[in-house]
Amino acid sequence: MAPDPLLSLRQVSKLFRSADGSSRVAVLDEVNLAIEDGEVVALLGRSGSGKSTLLRLMAGLIAPSEGQIQRDGHPLDGVNQDVAIVFQSFALLPWLTVLENTAVGLEARGLSRRELRQRALKALAMVGLEGSAEAYPRELSGGMRQRVGFARAFVMEPALLLMDEPFSALDILTAENLRRDIDELWEGSNFPARSIVIVTHSIEEAVLLSDRVVLLSANPGRVRGEVRIPLPRPRDDSTPAFRVLVDELYRYMTDPDLPVGATAPPPEVSNGPQGLALPPASLGGVCDLIATVPETGGISLAELADELVLELDDLLPILDAGELLELMEVDGGRLVLTAEGQRLKDASEEGQQLLLRRQLIDHVPLVAQIQEAILASARGEVEGDEVLDLLNEQFTGPEADAVFETFVSWTRSCGLFRYNREQDRFRLVAEEAAG
Repeated sequence: MAPDPLLSLRQVSKLFRSADGSSRVAVLDEVNLAIEDGEVVALLGRSGSGKSTLLRLMAGLIAPSEGQIQRDGHPLDGVNQDVAIVFQSFALLPWLTVLENTAVGLEARGLSRRELRQRALKALAMVGLEGSAEAYPRELSGGMRQRVGFARAFVMEPALLLMDEPFSALDILTAENLRRDIDELWEGSNFPARSIVIVTHSIEEAVLLSDRVVLLSANPGRVRGEVRIPLPRPRDDSTPAFRVLVDELYRYMTDPDLPVGATAPPPEVSNGPQGLALPPASLGGVCDLIATVPETGGISLAELADELVLELDDLLPILDAGELLELMEVDGGRLVLTAEGQRLKDASEEGQQLLLRRQLIDHVPLVAQIQEAILASARGEVEGDEVLDLLNEQFTGPEADAVFETFVSWTRSCGLFRYNREQDRFRLVAEEAAG
């Protein structure tokens, strides 16, 4: 009989009350996931996929609205004593030394001062900070403070280590060094946790550290499928095999409807009206990205992310915007420009504005609808509340507000509409109205 997983989620859903209290919004829906002994699992998904909420459920910091979470085959009730968490922020107590910060979680266990010190020093040695035990957080670099965060988790000797974007607040070189150190510790014989779950926005990080990557859909979060990472450790991110896996994950991330693996379930039908949805990206960001794409052959998404130094959550909305405006296409993990995208790249600043205005009117139904309403209005204007009322019919309040702000940004930056916030009114730019 196979042993029970360290942790399992069965048909788990999580709902939160909406900001105005009028409804409940599903953040996670019918999630089934098991974490086995001796594995590293990466959770990868777009913004809104509930990755951090999933981690909090695993830790027992919040309870599921539906479904059940089991720890070693038994229902989890309250805080999960088998886990420790490393957060994105360092969250160190500034009045405590590095040693005291490391040991703070042990104090409730009734250990002697001597044993507290010994275990804290051992954890600090694992992360290379044994010489900084008596320093204070203000005396440490960002990378050193995050190492203290890892030591604070290691000292608990958890069955499961949960990591919530632990490297995202660090500079690129520091993050890379710390990833490598954690990977080497995992490969060693004395890693203080039996399994790891890491939430990340970095595809390269997921391939570097994990044994399998669990892909989540968004709004609400569901498990799309998983990709196994069969590469031997330590992993070399310059090898063809590594890049193939990175490109595969980029394909899944840029195409939410692409089934993951041969046995993946059919894609979920979106409940949202895609015609009114606008990705939270600026038109300037779209133009800047287009400027980096070669005229022929396009560019792989992994290369593009490296060149622009963009995290996944920053890159994907720009790609979505470019595809919505039919300026670019993502095909097989590569980005290529359409004919209109190439014209935009070659155009003057004035030519870019004209082309963007045309693309907005032709391909963004919300823009065309509001332009038509302005032209039909006797006063030549539309109130912002009318636009928000339209959006609130289709989205939750925060989602509607986000789409509204993107709408204002896009139409203003390309010189299509003027929006007066004090009067809360949209008007056509004078030369557009005259035309």
